[in-house]
Amino acid sequence: MGLLSLAIWTPIIFGVVLLALGRDEQARSVRWIALVGAVVSLLVTLPLYDGFQLGTSAMQFVEKSSWIQRFNVNYHLGVDGISLWFVLLTAFINVVVIIASWESITTRVNQYMASFLILSGLMIGVFSALDGILFYVFFEATLIPMYLIIGIWGGPNKIYAAFKFFLYTLLGSLMLLVALIFLYNKSGGSFDILSWHKLPLGGTVQTLLFFAFFAAFAVKVPMWPVHTWLPDVHVEAPTGGSAVLAAIMLKLGAYGFLRFSMPIAPDASHEWAWLMIALSLIAVIYVGMVALVQQDMKKLVAYSSVAHMGFVTLGFFIFNDLGVSGGIVQMIAHGFVSAAMFLCIGVLYDRVHSREIASYGGVVNTMPKFAAFALLFAMANCGLPATAGFVGEWMVILGGVKFNFWIGLGAATALIFGAAYTLWMYKRVYLGPVANDEVKALKDINAREFLTLALLAIAVLYMGIYPKPFTDVMDTSVADLLKHMAISKLN
Repeated sequence: MGLLSLAIWTPIIFGVVLLALGRDEQARSVRWIALVGAVVSLLVTLPLYDGFQLGTSAMQFVEKSSWIQRFNVNYHLGVDGISLWFVLLTAFINVVVIIASWESITTRVNQYMASFLILSGLMIGVFSALDGILFYVFFEATLIPMYLIIGIWGGPNKIYAAFKFFLYTLLGSLMLLVALIFLYNKSGGSFDILSWHKLPLGGTVQTLLFFAFFAAFAVKVPMWPVHTWLPDVHVEAPTGGSAVLAAIMLKLGAYGFLRFSMPIAPDASHEWAWLMIALSLIAVIYVGMVALVQQDMKKLVAYSSVAHMGFVTLGFFIFNDLGVSGGIVQMIAHGFVSAAMFLCIGVLYDRVHSREIASYGGVVNTMPKFAAFALLFAMANCGLPATAGFVGEWMVILGGVKFNFWIGLGAATALIFGAAYTLWMYKRVYLGPVANDEVKALKDINAREFLTLALLAIAVLYMGIYPKPFTDVMDTSVADLLKHMAISKLN
């Protein structure tokens, strides 16, 4: 068993063990086992970074063995500079979410913790899979634990939100399956994703494949106008569910564009880039304006996620190194920042049981340590320099200006809207005099909550101040992808 298999199956095995424990009387033991499982799963992924060779776009840590021999389906894993950081990010966020959910969940604790551990393993599987069917199995399997997390531990409308999440993402993915089967037949009976990158496909075929992939991945990102499921799901999901959904699950769709749409259908990607750029700019500008009028903190951050992910798809489809690298950096940064934003809302909700901005005011007076963390994450959400939120957005804006000045200018307006809705929320929730007796009675964060937010604060500041380790890993793979697309366009 190689490192990638360990990264995938360690959290899944720990999750299965937790399911066997069964009763809420064992909740304390369950939480510790879950934490040990999450930490071990993170430690298993660290040698991937340590042993990763820079300067090559080839897949590394490759594992391959026959799975379904009759159809030439293989258990084929590997990571390159594009996917490596998402494996590490998934394992890291899983640790943070397990710690954050320590006290907030009191019923079916074993099933809750097991869902996150299993989900973590499945998402790492998506980022590592090099076989089309293996990718599809992991991609679809991630829906099950998240559906349960929303449907069992969610808010009053949890069943509606869980069904909406499941149906939106499942229906889009059916088109992906059709595309995979077509590519299998076209390649002479192979599900090897890397071999699909070299297939000589006609313009019409590429266009059909592009939109089949678009149906699956645009919903997952989610891009405007198929984003409407996300705010409903975030509002109803428990805090940990919202954090993982925003930090990792949205990235599965954006990763799909990099691994499938762009290299397999390069001509169609160029031809329909105007559509992707238009939809991305609408997400950045219009959805940013929608976030301005939200009264529910979770809805505001959910719309903010749609706007920030618009930067990602914009960066990909301007086809220059700054844009694509900036999009990937933005995905990683958004993983840290969005998880932190939702966990901050969870800290307040656990105490006051309200997500409405109007229920708060003057929180800084009673929770000064917490307010300082919240300010850092709010600034990162705005794209303040020296925070993770700045690096990717700045790279995409520079790439956008290089591609077309007006597109770069349109993307830059997101910094204005981002500052407006984030700082306005911060002002109304945290600043000013104490608004009511509930805020007056608040107690500052405990050691566990401090640890959770400190881990994310370190990640946000480190990435903002020194992004070189992140960009170094991806540079060669991004250059190779763009070279592949440029050659295809010339042909």
